[in-house]
Amino acid sequence: MSLTFAILTVSDRSAAGTREDLSGPALGNAVERAGWGVSATMIVPDEIQQITDQLKTWADSGGIQVILTTGGTGFAPRDITPEATAAVID
Repeated sequence: MSLTFAILTVSDRSAAGTREDLSGPALGNAVERAGWGVSATMIVPDEIQQITDQLKTWADSGGIQVILTTGGTGFAPRDITPEATAAVID
């Protein structure tokens, strides 16, 4: 079975270009080593609307079977990836 992945990195600094995104490419490499393809990647800041909008876009596209998120999962108030994800899944 062939799966197509998208990887969403949530990071204020990476989105602003002040820090290189290392986790998104690391996930992409792991996916590709497993024999699957990555069809889309994106970096967004820790903003709930931008996170949920991108997740919805990919989920509704019909071409992506798995969406992986990285970043935004710490204990700081702006780390909201789990909350944003929970808002759009069922």
